[in-house]
Amino acid sequence: MDAASQLLPDVPLTERRPAPATPASAGAPAPAGAAAPAMDREFIERNQIVERYLAGRLPPRGAVEFEHFCAAHPELLDAIGLPARVHAGLRLLDAGGKPSPWEQKKRPVWEKPPVLIGFAALVVILLGAAAALALQIGDRGAKIAALEKRIIDQPLAPATATRTIKLVPARGGPTHRPAVTVGGGPVQFADLKIDLAWSKYSNFRITIDREDQGRVAVLHNVEKDSNGHVRIAFNTSALGPGNYDFTIQGLTWRGEPVAQAWATIGIQR
Repeated sequence: MDAASQLLPDVPLTERRPAPATPASAGAPAPAGAAAPAMDREFIERNQIVERYLAGRLPPRGAVEFEHFCAAHPELLDAIGLPARVHAGLRLLDAGGKPSPWEQKKRPVWEKPPVLIGFAALVVILLGAAAALALQIGDRGAKIAALEKRIIDQPLAPATATRTIKLVPARGGPTHRPAVTVGGGPVQFADLKIDLAWSKYSNFRITIDREDQGRVAVLHNVEKDSNGHVRIAFNTSALGPGNYDFTIQGLTWRGEPVAQAWATIGIQR
């Protein structure tokens, strides 16, 4: 195989330039170390070097030698029409919607620096808000636990004074408007004197209900005194704030309850 075939192995034999025959060399094979044909404009055009280079069909050695030749003879690029062919190829890429080889690929919106910075800032803000919310929830949980413990313990404050209250109950039916309000200041010991002198009964059953919540207590066989009063005394810190309805029933000699009177008192803290 001669040197030209090694440079351009896929060039048809009919396209290769025959070497001039001499009497001494006619019919003799080319030496094994014979040099490759000189690359010039005629050789490039005849063997379609430009087309094969652009199509990637030149062997590595031929591509390197073609690049070296163009670097040594830049004026040949215009002569062989290389810029026009490159421009034509770029127009085809543009017509097909393909980016130029050197054109930087457009980055998605979410990969642009301003968007990334904004996203990072949003993450920091959300993390800060989450941390603040966690602290608030923890603090609220501690307060709820303290309140629950306080409810379970039901601490009583010592009364600093005694307040005697004469209460005239209603006889026509239940009332939901407080006849008197106690508390709202220093803890007191409230001494209620419920006037039942008009009732024919001597013993009573008193039911106490906290409005909108439930029954607080039922006092059985409460006897009225010589003044006709039924007396109930309590520490004002023992009851939560709100209204308390008193239902007073007289007891027959058989212990049967008979409605007698009603009263409502308010408790403040």
